[in-house]
Amino acid sequence: MGGQVDYGVHLPLISLKGQRHWSLRGLLEYAEIAERLGFRAISANDHLIFPRPWLDGPTALAAVLASTGQMALATTVALPIVRGPVALAKSLAAIDLLSGGRLVVGVGPGSSARDYAAVGIPFEERWKRLEEAVWAMRALWLREGSPFKGEFYSTEGVVLEPYPTQQPGPPIWIGSWGSEAGLRRTARLGDGWLASAYNTTPEEFANAWGRLREHLRAAGKDPNHFPNAIATMFFFVTEDRAAAGRIVREILSPTLNRPAEVLSQRLL
Repeated sequence: MGGQVDYGVHLPLISLKGQRHWSLRGLLEYAEIAERLGFRAISANDHLIFPRPWLDGPTALAAVLASTGQMALATTVALPIVRGPVALAKSLAAIDLLSGGRLVVGVGPGSSARDYAAVGIPFEERWKRLEEAVWAMRALWLREGSPFKGEFYSTEGVVLEPYPTQQPGPPIWIGSWGSEAGLRRTARLGDGWLASAYNTTPEEFANAWGRLREHLRAAGKDPNHFPNAIATMFFFVTEDRAAAGRIVREILSPTLNRPAEVLSQRLL
C-alpha cells in the first residue's frame, strides 16, 4: 500500500437537474478526458429505481471500454441480489474479458427497498442473500471448481462461458458504511473494502479502517495488503455558491435522505 492514493471518476449516470443529455459520445468523451487527466479508475453505480433518472450502470461501463485506456473499471456498487448473481456474473465476466482483466467488482445490498420490491425479493433478506450471492458469483467465474449451493442460490449445472480474464475471478470489494457487522462481513467475504463518501467523514473512516484491520487479522488476512476506497462523492461544479447550496438542499438532500447540513460538510 505504502500510503499511495489513486483517484477515480464516476460515470455521469444521474440526472441531477432534470436534464437528460445522455449520449454515447458524451460518455466516451468523459472517459477519454478522465484517462488523459491521469485518473486511475472509472466506475459505475447501480440502481434500478431511483428518485432521479439513472442510466444503467453496467451497460454504461461496457459502452466506454474502448475509451478507458488502462484505467481500472469498477462497480461502486453493483447489486447482485437485485440483478441476480447469475445474470450479473455473466455481464461482469464479459466486461472483465473485453477489458483484458481490468475489472474490480464492488458489491453491496443496496439501500433502496424500491429496487427489491421491483424484483419481488424481500428487502429484509438482503444481508443473508448478499453473502450467498458473492460465493455464487465466485463459483461461476472459476474455470475449474465446485458449484455453490445455498439457501437462496445454487450454481449446480450452470456454466457461464466465456470466463473472465482474471482467475479465479475479478476481485470483489464489499460495500460497507462502517457498521461492525458490515466490517466483519467485509473481512470475511471481501478482497477489498468500499466505503461511502457521503456516509462518512475522514475521522469516521479512519476509525472504521482501524476496526476493519482487526477483523482482517482475525480472519487470517493481511490488512497491509487489503485495499480500500471511498466512492459516491457527489459533485456539482458551478461558479455560483448559492446554486451549489440549492442543489444540496433541493436535490441531493431529498434524493439521498440526508440532512442538507450534513451533506454540505461532506461533499466538496
